[in-house]
Amino acid sequence: MEKYIVRRPIKDREKKIVGYEILYHGENAAYGAVEDGNGPSEFAVADTVYSFLTQNVEKSLKGSLNFMTFTTTLLMKKAPRLFEKESLVIQIDDSVLIHPLAMHFVQQYKKDGYRIAVNEFQFAPRYLSLIDDIDYIKLNIASMTDLTLHNIIEIAHSMGKQCIAVNIDSEELYEKALSLDLDALEGQYVAEKMETRAHTSGYLQSSFFRLMVEVTRETPDVEEIERIINMDATLTYGLLRIANSAYFVTRNRVTTTRQAIMTLGIGQLKQWVFLLSASGEDNQIDPSSEEFLKLSFMRANFCSELMSYAKDVPILKSDAYLMGMLSTMNYLIDAPMEEILAEIPLAEEVREALLHREGRAGMLFSLVLCYERADWSAINELATELGIPTNQLTSLYFSCADNVDTMWEQMTAVDIEEPPAMEEETLLEP
Repeated sequence: MEKYIVRRPIKDREKKIVGYEILYHGENAAYGAVEDGNGPSEFAVADTVYSFLTQNVEKSLKGSLNFMTFTTTLLMKKAPRLFEKESLVIQIDDSVLIHPLAMHFVQQYKKDGYRIAVNEFQFAPRYLSLIDDIDYIKLNIASMTDLTLHNIIEIAHSMGKQCIAVNIDSEELYEKALSLDLDALEGQYVAEKMETRAHTSGYLQSSFFRLMVEVTRETPDVEEIERIINMDATLTYGLLRIANSAYFVTRNRVTTTRQAIMTLGIGQLKQWVFLLSASGEDNQIDPSSEEFLKLSFMRANFCSELMSYAKDVPILKSDAYLMGMLSTMNYLIDAPMEEILAEIPLAEEVREALLHREGRAGMLFSLVLCYERADWSAINELATELGIPTNQLTSLYFSCADNVDTMWEQMTAVDIEEPPAMEEETLLEP
């Protein structure tokens, strides 16, 4: 049986991620669903979910606020206690609200310090009876009148509750949600909605792209990396500042590009190259680039890890990493993807995958995108076609998410200090 867990971002009005919706799929049913007829009962689904979460708890919820739906059976099995209360929001829906015993469990979790969210809140007695214990009210704005929405939001805010619009899967619903006094939004359109930053066309000619290609090769050429960096004063200066930062404790100051590369190592250099690309003059991460970078890292890691299982994909793992990293470049640069890729010496299979989703590399990239969208049927179809065991996908996905979160913490925690003064010729010394 295929079992998947996917994180879908929940964003505030400024498009900043405030948490994640944890979507679960197992036993051929969406998380929390109870099938009729010959399908699995809620108890059977709950047993599968509980077992699965127990095995994946360390990977599935970490380092962020996570909204996860629990059925009455899972509440009774104390499944929420698998997770730290600081990172979990217990979501309940109508099936819990109408259960005669469920309210007791919800109220107990609330007393224990867990936060509670109600899916698709309605003005009905069963919802209002729980209002004091609710922290988040989730609203399906597509099925509600404007007057009802305004009334619920106004009352919720007066009681200190936050309101989140769900199922925002189109631009029309997105614009409607922005017209309301909502605290956050979620849905496929929200997940894909990013800010863009315009750069001059010269940015496309910069050393950054050549450096990106070089550091992601299977066997990076240190001399070539050094040469590329030395041709770009901005990259050189940024690299030296990082190498002399508090994060990389060295006995002597780093004064050359070669010393900086040796101090960081290729693994760290690969990550910092992308950090530098989105840093301002003071080498601090531009807030508008944060989501772009994290998604780039996630796709790059996931594409690369899937290559260990995919059959007959005619690219290297380093190519797959680069494919994932480049996939969001058009969000950062105000230019067509075709123009961006024209400046980079890519494998043709990677280029076709990014532009047209063609070939087996295109199938691999499509699988990563479908996993992000929680497109269950497409995930099964693509994974099977590529020969990737479906029972490995969630573990790989959350291992990558864990790696990205850890790497991001390291990058953003670095206290980049001004290195000791040096002459300009020293700064650019090969």
